[in-house]
Amino acid sequence: MRGWLGVEPSGEEGFEVIENVVLALNAGPTRGGVKVAGGLRFSWELVGVGGATYRIGDGASEHGAHVGYCTDALADLLYAMTGLYGGSSGERFSFDCEPMEVRWLLRRQGADVGIAVFEFPDGGTTWGSSDETGGVLLWSSTQPRTVLCHAVMEAAETVLREHGEEGYQEMWMMHPFPVAALQDLRRMHRRSDDCRHPQCRPAPATGG
Repeated sequence: MRGWLGVEPSGEEGFEVIENVVLALNAGPTRGGVKVAGGLRFSWELVGVGGATYRIGDGASEHGAHVGYCTDALADLLYAMTGLYGGSSGERFSFDCEPMEVRWLLRRQGADVGIAVFEFPDGGTTWGSSDETGGVLLWSSTQPRTVLCHAVMEAAETVLREHGEEGYQEMWMMHPFPVAALQDLRRMHRRSDDCRHPQCRPAPATGG
């Protein structure tokens, strides 16, 4: 069985395929030759006991999913964002959407990140696979790293403010709130990105 593009992408080759698809599918204004849709929005909300719903949209299209608690989903998301500041060319992680697997592929493109989200109908058989064979592309976009990581960081901070660590643990049950993952992302984002939000800028030096 061939992949959804008629190829079987894996490893660096897979990321190259995803990069080309994201560039081809994105709609919106161009920046530096790359199409970038404006107005990125991301939210993460706990729903009942053992569930969360996320939504991501770029002003041109939107994607959302309900995520189950069998994995440390919010931590996986935060650590993937932090990985965009390291030496790897991209990150890949999955959400357990019972019974589906929803897999995110993130490809670094200079200061931007290509995002491709795939759905696999039977997560029990595809989880951990090295390519996207059998997956359906649900959503794609290209965004500045600073915009994407700030949106995810802000969504996680909102969850922490609303529920606190104890409340999060009660609702998510199997995993505590990922404090360390959020702190790591916040530190890397503030240190490495020229974020336009005032709270992300270094405090001005005071005279002694």
